[in-house]
Amino acid sequence: MADTELGNETSVKEFILLGFGKLPELKSFLFLLFLLIFIVTLTGNILIAALVLADQHLHTPMYFFLGILSCLEICYTSTILPRELASLLNGDRTISVSGCFVQYYFFSGLAAAECYLLSVMSYDRYLAICKPLHYGTVMNSKFCLQLAVGSCIIAFVVVTILICLMSQLTFCGPSKIDHFFCDFTPVVQLSCSDTYLIELVAFCFASIDIFPPFLLTLTSYIYIIASIIRIPSTTGKQRAFSTCSSHLIVVTTFYGTLIMVYVVPKTLTLRNLNKVFSVFYTVLTPMVNPVIYSLRNKEVKETLRKSLNRFVAFVRIL
Repeated sequence: MADTELGNETSVKEFILLGFGKLPELKSFLFLLFLLIFIVTLTGNILIAALVLADQHLHTPMYFFLGILSCLEICYTSTILPRELASLLNGDRTISVSGCFVQYYFFSGLAAAECYLLSVMSYDRYLAICKPLHYGTVMNSKFCLQLAVGSCIIAFVVVTILICLMSQLTFCGPSKIDHFFCDFTPVVQLSCSDTYLIELVAFCFASIDIFPPFLLTLTSYIYIIASIIRIPSTTGKQRAFSTCSSHLIVVTTFYGTLIMVYVVPKTLTLRNLNKVFSVFYTVLTPMVNPVIYSLRNKEVKETLRKSLNRFVAFVRIL
């Protein structure tokens, strides 16, 4: 696990992800729970992505962004849950330092991209509801693609800088990470190098990745709610409020837990709750997003119904 370098200095080559090892009696339950969540998450998000791709009626900016969000969720969840499921199943919790960095790179990049994309989606809804006359002109295909690609590029540029700084750190031991995946703080805490600069850079980047998108999202929904209040129809008002409140709950939970983990100063209580907060934005949010954003939508449900009918008709022919 450790190789000797430069006299007495040792360099750790593998980390041990402790995960939920302190709860051995719940091992089987956690495996089944995470497996179920993983299957539901993949099924829901693949379904949404496939429907958006296949149906011409869903080739609009809103559904384009929902399709991108589903693809992010699939990749995002797949960087963490399969590794955790394997650990719960076979008990092997070791991960190489390079493997740990790779996991953090993709997880963090995809999470940051989702932060930006959620704000883009809220801006899209703001334009559609509050500025309907300008919506078609502003949200054209080229601009939508630029927003989606830009979200990913900015996110991964930031993470690339962090990974370059992390690769300069020396890990002399201990090698146990008190988490279920390779996250920034638990990994950096194991370094025997001076981590002041990288922690400062990470704090600045986390603030940039989280607060501006969150504030843009919040502002967009404030304007949207103000427009909804002016709707004369009580039924239409209730339906719109139901949709917006669901979106706001998911978005607030996602951004809120990210802020608690990456921005708020770490007290002993917060450190102990880190894994709990992480479950919300890495496991639960990707599972509920397809339901909250898409499967409750009338157009998506109608497309799904037609697709199921075509599939049943095809099976009958066979």
